[in-house]
Amino acid sequence: MRFVDVLAGAAAISGAIAVPTKTLKRAGKFDFTGVSESGAEFGNTALPGQLGKDYTWPDHNAISTLIQKGFNTFRIPIMMERIIPDKLTGTVNETYAAGLDDIVQFVTGQGAYAVVDPHNFGRYYNNIITDVAGFGAWWTTVAKRYASNEKVIFDTNNEFHDEDNALVGQLNQAAIDAIRGAGATSQYIFVEGNSWTGAWHWTSSGTSEAMGKLTDPQDKIIYEMHQYLDSDGSGTSESCVSATIGQERIADATAWLKANNKKAIIGETAGGANAQCIQAVQGMLSYMADNSDVWKGWLWWGAGPWWANYMYSIEPPSGTAFTKVLPSLTEYI
Repeated sequence: MRFVDVLAGAAAISGAIAVPTKTLKRAGKFDFTGVSESGAEFGNTALPGQLGKDYTWPDHNAISTLIQKGFNTFRIPIMMERIIPDKLTGTVNETYAAGLDDIVQFVTGQGAYAVVDPHNFGRYYNNIITDVAGFGAWWTTVAKRYASNEKVIFDTNNEFHDEDNALVGQLNQAAIDAIRGAGATSQYIFVEGNSWTGAWHWTSSGTSEAMGKLTDPQDKIIYEMHQYLDSDGSGTSESCVSATIGQERIADATAWLKANNKKAIIGETAGGANAQCIQAVQGMLSYMADNSDVWKGWLWWGAGPWWANYMYSIEPPSGTAFTKVLPSLTEYI
C-alpha cells in the first residue's frame, strides 16, 4: 500500500489471553493465504517510538480467529530502524525484537507461517538504501534470530519504489545471500521489486529484468507482487475500476512467471466492501487458482488492532472486510 507515514489510531491493546489454535488451512490450490498484521510499523516518523503510543503488536486472539477461518500465513510489518537502530550494521534493540519474537512464536506455534516484513519501502531513516553490503548485514542479524524456525518466511523489503531497478535487484540478492549465510536454509524468501512491486507493471517498469536474475541455492524464492484494484492501483479507494480489473491487472505478470519458470504470491491486495470490488477480487483469485502452477497464494491488506473503521480492515471481529468481504472469499482460502 502506498503510504509512507502510517499513523497510529487511538486504540486499547487487548490483554486477553489467546487460546492456541492449530492452523486449519483448507485443501485449496494455494500454499499461502493470509493477511498482513499491521501495528509494529505504525508511527514510522517517530523513531524509535513508544509501544502503545506510536506502534503496537498484532493481537493473538485476532490471529487465532483468522487461523480458524483457514488462513495460514501472517505477514508482520516491522520498521528496520526499530529492530536495528542507528546503522544497518548495528545491534538489535532487544525490547522491540521481543515483541516480534512473541508474534513469530505465536503464529508459528499454531503451524502457520510468520512473514518477517521490513516495511521500509527500500529506505532506512527515510534515505534510499544504497549500501548493499549494509543491507545484507541487517538481514544477517535478523535471519540468525529465526534461522531454526522453518515456518518463518523472510520478506526482503516492502515496496521498493522510485529507485534504480538494478539496485533493487542487488539489494534483493544481498538479502538472499545474507539469509542463507546466516544459517536460515529451510525457509522461503519473498522478494519484492521496484515500482511498489506492482504486478500490473512488473514488466513495463523494467523491474522484472534484474529481479528475474535472482538466485537462491535452496530454490525457495517466491516473487511477492502487490495488486490493488482502484484507479491508480494505490489501495486508497473503496472503488474498483471494474468487476474484471483484478484478473486483467495480473495477466502480464502471469505470462512473465510462466515464461521464466518463477513462482509468486500477491502479497497485498484489497478492495472495498461493495459488489463490484468483491467480484473483482473473486475474479483475480479465481484466475490465480487456475494458474496455481505459478501463483502460490495471496495475502489481504490488512489486519491489526489499530485499524478501527479502515475500509479494508479484516481484523476480527468487526473489521469492514472481515464482516462484509471475507464471507465471499472463503473458497479461495
